[in-house]
Amino acid sequence: EKKGKMINDDVIWEIIRDTHCSFKTKTQTQDFCRNEYNVTGLCNRRSCPLSNSRYATIRENMGKCYLCVKTAERAHTPKNMWEEIELDKNYMKALEQVDEELSFWPQFLIHKNKQRLTKIRQMLIRMRKLKSKVQETLVPIKQKTERREKIREADSLVAAQLEKSIEKELLNRLQQGVLTGIVNTNKQAFRKALKEIEVEEYEEVDSLESSEAEEGGSDMEDFEYEEEEGEPEVLIEQEYEEEPEVQLQEELNQ
Repeated sequence: EKKGKMINDDVIWEIIRDTHCSFKTKTQTQDFCRNEYNVTGLCNRRSCPLSNSRYATIRENMGKCYLCVKTAERAHTPKNMWEEIELDKNYMKALEQVDEELSFWPQFLIHKNKQRLTKIRQMLIRMRKLKSKVQETLVPIKQKTERREKIREADSLVAAQLEKSIEKELLNRLQQGVLTGIVNTNKQAFRKALKEIEVEEYEEVDSLESSEAEEGGSDMEDFEYEEEEGEPEVLIEQEYEEEPEVQLQEELNQ
Protein backbone atom coordinates (compact mmCIF):
# COMPACT_ATOMS: atom_id res chain seq x y z
CA GLU A 1 0.00 0.00 0.00
CA LYS A 2 1.22 3.44 -0.81
CA LYS A 3 1.51 5.88 2.05
CA GLY A 4 0.38 9.41 1.41
CA LYS A 5 3.00 12.10 1.88
CA MET A 6 2.04 15.48 3.37
CA ILE A 7 3.22 18.48 1.39
CA ASN A 8 5.54 20.76 3.26
CA ASP A 9 4.17 24.17 4.40
CA ASP A 10 7.09 26.03 2.84
CA VAL A 11 6.33 24.54 -0.57
CA ILE A 12 2.69 25.62 -0.30
CA TRP A 13 3.72 29.15 0.64
CA GLU A 14 6.13 29.38 -2.31
CA ILE A 15 3.35 28.32 -4.67
CA ILE A 16 0.88 30.80 -3.18
CA ARG A 17 3.37 33.67 -3.06
CA ASP A 18 4.73 33.32 -6.59
CA THR A 19 1.57 32.19 -8.38
CA HIS A 20 -2.14 32.95 -8.10
CA CYS A 21 -4.16 32.79 -4.85
CA SER A 22 -7.92 33.36 -4.91
CA PHE A 23 -7.87 34.97 -1.43
CA LYS A 24 -5.08 37.46 -2.17
CA THR A 25 -5.81 41.13 -2.90
CA LYS A 26 -2.86 43.28 -3.96
CA THR A 27 -2.51 47.00 -3.30
CA GLN A 28 0.25 49.52 -3.86
CA THR A 29 1.54 49.29 -0.29
CA GLN A 30 0.57 45.83 1.02
CA ASP A 31 -1.14 42.52 0.18
CA PHE A 32 -4.27 41.45 2.04
CA CYS A 33 -5.98 38.09 2.55
CA ARG A 34 -9.76 37.58 2.31
CA ASN A 35 -9.80 34.11 3.87
CA GLU A 36 -12.28 33.99 6.77
CA TYR A 37 -9.86 31.98 8.91
CA ASN A 38 -7.01 34.52 8.65
CA VAL A 39 -6.14 36.04 12.06
CA THR A 40 -4.61 39.31 10.94
CA GLY A 41 -6.08 39.76 7.44
CA LEU A 42 -2.59 40.15 5.96
CA CYS A 43 -1.01 37.95 3.31
CA ASN A 44 2.29 36.75 4.81
CA ARG A 45 3.96 33.53 5.85
CA ARG A 46 2.90 33.47 9.50
CA SER A 47 -0.70 34.67 8.94
CA CYS A 48 -1.60 32.42 6.02
CA PRO A 49 -4.06 29.67 7.11
CA LEU A 50 -3.29 27.55 4.01
CA SER A 51 0.48 27.32 4.39
CA ASN A 52 0.39 26.55 8.15
CA SER A 53 -0.61 23.03 9.20
CA ARG A 54 -0.88 24.24 12.81
CA TYR A 55 -3.08 27.28 13.02
CA ALA A 56 -5.71 28.93 15.28
CA THR A 57 -8.17 31.76 14.83
CA ILE A 58 -11.37 33.20 16.33
CA ARG A 59 -14.68 33.51 14.48
CA GLU A 60 -18.08 34.99 15.33
CA ASN A 61 -21.42 33.34 14.54
CA MET A 62 -24.84 34.60 15.74
CA GLY A 63 -23.31 36.70 18.52
CA LYS A 64 -21.09 33.89 19.85
CA CYS A 65 -17.29 33.59 19.60
CA TYR A 66 -15.57 30.35 18.66
CA LEU A 67 -11.90 29.40 18.83
CA CYS A 68 -11.07 27.46 15.63
CA VAL A 69 -8.02 25.22 15.89
CA LYS A 70 -6.30 23.43 13.00
CA THR A 71 -3.80 20.62 13.57
CA ALA A 72 -1.65 18.46 11.28
CA GLU A 73 -3.34 15.26 12.46
CA ARG A 74 -6.63 16.31 10.78
CA ALA A 75 -5.10 17.58 7.56
CA HIS A 76 -6.13 14.44 5.61
CA THR A 77 -9.85 15.17 6.36
CA PRO A 78 -10.77 18.68 5.19
CA LYS A 79 -14.28 18.26 6.59
CA ASN A 80 -12.99 17.87 10.17
CA MET A 81 -9.89 20.00 9.77
CA TRP A 82 -11.09 22.84 12.02
CA GLU A 83 -12.16 22.18 15.59
CA GLU A 84 -14.54 24.83 16.98
CA ILE A 85 -14.43 25.60 20.72
CA GLU A 86 -17.16 27.88 22.05
CA LEU A 87 -15.83 30.68 24.25
CA ASP A 88 -17.50 32.02 27.36
CA LYS A 89 -19.64 35.18 27.23
CA ASN A 90 -17.49 36.78 29.91
CA TYR A 91 -14.48 38.50 28.34
CA MET A 92 -11.97 37.60 31.06
CA LYS A 93 -13.02 33.94 31.10
CA ALA A 94 -12.76 33.82 27.30
CA LEU A 95 -9.17 35.09 27.49
CA GLU A 96 -8.37 32.38 30.03
CA GLN A 97 -9.83 29.76 27.68
CA VAL A 98 -7.61 31.01 24.85
CA ASP A 99 -4.53 30.74 27.11
CA GLU A 100 -5.48 27.20 28.14
CA GLU A 101 -6.18 25.92 24.63
CA LEU A 102 -3.09 27.58 23.11
CA SER A 103 -0.72 27.05 26.04
CA PHE A 104 2.00 25.36 23.92
CA TRP A 105 1.47 27.34 20.74
CA PRO A 106 3.64 30.17 19.31
CA GLN A 107 3.29 33.48 21.13
CA PHE A 108 2.46 35.23 17.87
CA LEU A 109 -0.77 33.23 17.41
CA ILE A 110 -1.78 33.62 21.09
CA HIS A 111 -1.36 37.41 20.94
CA LYS A 112 -3.17 37.79 17.61
CA ASN A 113 -6.10 35.62 18.75
CA LYS A 114 -6.54 37.76 21.88
CA GLN A 115 -6.50 40.91 19.74
CA ARG A 116 -9.09 39.42 17.41
CA LEU A 117 -11.29 38.44 20.36
CA THR A 118 -11.24 42.01 21.73
CA LYS A 119 -12.13 43.44 18.30
CA ILE A 120 -15.07 41.05 17.87
CA ARG A 121 -16.34 41.86 21.38
CA GLN A 122 -16.23 45.59 20.65
CA MET A 123 -18.04 45.03 17.37
CA LEU A 124 -20.85 43.10 19.12
CA ILE A 125 -21.25 45.86 21.73
CA ARG A 126 -21.55 48.49 18.99
CA MET A 127 -24.12 46.37 17.17
CA ARG A 128 -26.28 46.12 20.29
CA LYS A 129 -26.11 49.88 20.85
CA LEU A 130 -27.06 50.61 17.26
CA LYS A 131 -30.04 48.24 17.43
CA SER A 132 -31.32 49.91 20.59
CA LYS A 133 -31.23 53.37 18.96
CA VAL A 134 -33.67 54.65 16.34
CA GLN A 135 -31.87 55.00 13.03
CA GLU A 136 -32.83 57.04 10.00
CA THR A 137 -33.64 55.07 6.88
CA LEU A 138 -32.54 56.45 3.54
CA VAL A 139 -35.28 56.43 0.90
CA PRO A 140 -34.30 56.83 -2.75
CA ILE A 141 -35.83 59.77 -4.61
CA LYS A 142 -37.10 59.11 -8.12
CA GLN A 143 -36.88 62.30 -10.16
CA LYS A 144 -39.12 61.07 -12.97
CA THR A 145 -42.01 60.18 -10.68
CA GLU A 146 -41.71 63.46 -8.77
CA ARG A 147 -41.73 65.45 -12.00
CA ARG A 148 -44.79 63.52 -13.22
CA GLU A 149 -46.66 64.12 -9.95
CA LYS A 150 -45.90 67.85 -10.01
CA ILE A 151 -47.31 68.14 -13.53
CA ARG A 152 -50.45 66.25 -12.52
CA GLU A 153 -50.98 68.49 -9.48
CA ALA A 154 -50.69 71.62 -11.61
CA ASP A 155 -53.19 70.25 -14.14
CA SER A 156 -55.68 69.30 -11.42
CA LEU A 157 -55.47 72.80 -9.88
CA VAL A 158 -56.19 74.41 -13.24
CA ALA A 159 -59.16 72.08 -13.83
CA ALA A 160 -60.57 72.83 -10.36
CA GLN A 161 -60.36 76.59 -10.96
CA LEU A 162 -62.14 76.23 -14.31
CA GLU A 163 -64.97 74.20 -12.77
CA LYS A 164 -65.47 76.78 -10.00
CA SER A 165 -65.59 79.64 -12.48
CA ILE A 166 -68.13 77.74 -14.65
CA GLU A 167 -70.35 77.07 -11.63
CA LYS A 168 -70.30 80.74 -10.65
CA GLU A 169 -71.26 81.83 -14.16
CA LEU A 170 -74.11 79.32 -14.31
CA LEU A 171 -75.47 80.45 -10.96
CA ASN A 172 -75.40 84.08 -12.01
CA ARG A 173 -77.14 83.36 -15.32
CA LEU A 174 -79.81 81.17 -13.74
CA GLN A 175 -80.55 83.81 -11.11
CA GLN A 176 -80.80 86.52 -13.77
CA GLY A 177 -83.06 84.33 -15.93
CA VAL A 178 -80.76 84.31 -18.93
CA LEU A 179 -80.72 80.49 -19.23
CA THR A 180 -84.15 79.16 -20.11
CA GLY A 181 -83.52 76.19 -22.42
CA ILE A 182 -80.97 73.37 -22.58
CA VAL A 183 -77.38 74.42 -21.95
CA ASN A 184 -74.47 72.52 -23.56
CA THR A 185 -72.04 72.79 -20.65
CA ASN A 186 -70.67 70.49 -17.98
CA LYS A 187 -73.60 68.46 -16.62
CA GLN A 188 -72.21 68.16 -13.12
CA ALA A 189 -71.66 71.89 -12.75
CA PHE A 190 -75.13 72.60 -14.13
CA ARG A 191 -76.74 70.13 -11.70
CA LYS A 192 -74.88 71.62 -8.75
CA ALA A 193 -76.10 75.08 -9.68
CA LEU A 194 -79.71 73.86 -9.94
CA LYS A 195 -79.48 72.10 -6.59
CA GLU A 196 -78.20 75.25 -4.90
CA ILE A 197 -81.07 77.28 -6.33
CA GLU A 198 -83.61 74.64 -5.23
CA VAL A 199 -82.19 74.65 -1.72
CA GLU A 200 -82.47 78.43 -1.52
CA GLU A 201 -86.10 78.35 -2.74
CA TYR A 202 -86.98 75.57 -0.33
CA GLU A 203 -85.54 77.54 2.57
CA GLU A 204 -87.59 80.62 1.58
CA VAL A 205 -90.83 78.56 1.40
CA ASP A 206 -90.13 76.99 4.81
CA SER A 207 -89.61 80.41 6.35
CA LEU A 208 -92.91 81.69 4.89
CA GLU A 209 -94.84 78.62 6.07
CA SER A 210 -93.44 78.90 9.56
CA SER A 211 -94.44 82.58 9.78
CA GLU A 212 -97.99 81.81 8.50
CA ALA A 213 -98.33 78.95 10.98
CA GLU A 214 -97.43 81.26 13.84
CA GLU A 215 -100.06 83.84 12.74
CA GLY A 216 -102.76 81.14 12.30
CA GLY A 217 -102.03 79.72 15.76
CA SER A 218 -102.71 83.08 17.41
CA ASP A 219 -106.15 83.39 15.59
CA MET A 220 -107.21 79.92 16.74
CA GLU A 221 -106.45 80.77 20.34
CA ASP A 222 -108.73 83.84 20.13
CA PHE A 223 -111.55 81.73 18.67
CA GLU A 224 -111.35 79.10 21.39
CA TYR A 225 -111.36 81.74 24.07
CA GLU A 226 -114.65 83.26 22.69
CA GLU A 227 -116.32 79.83 22.62
CA GLU A 228 -115.39 79.14 26.22
CA GLU A 229 -116.89 82.46 27.31
CA GLY A 230 -120.21 81.84 25.47
CA GLU A 231 -120.90 78.28 26.76
CA PRO A 232 -122.13 79.15 30.32
CA GLU A 233 -124.77 81.62 28.99
CA VAL A 234 -126.41 78.86 26.90
CA LEU A 235 -126.52 76.47 29.83
CA ILE A 236 -128.08 79.06 32.11
CA GLU A 237 -130.80 79.78 29.56
CA GLN A 238 -131.64 76.08 29.20
CA GLU A 239 -131.90 75.61 32.96
CA TYR A 240 -134.07 78.73 33.29
CA GLU A 241 -136.41 77.57 30.48
CA GLU A 242 -136.82 73.99 31.82
CA GLU A 243 -137.82 74.99 35.40
CA PRO A 244 -141.55 76.13 34.70
CA GLU A 245 -142.40 72.90 32.80
CA VAL A 246 -141.24 70.74 35.70
CA GLN A 247 -143.42 72.72 38.16
CA LEU A 248 -146.57 72.36 35.93
CA GLN A 249 -146.16 68.54 35.67
CA GLU A 250 -145.89 68.21 39.43
CA GLU A 251 -149.12 70.22 39.94
CA LEU A 252 -151.04 68.13 37.44
CA ASN A 253 -149.94 64.89 39.09
CA GLN A 254 -151.20 66.08 42.41
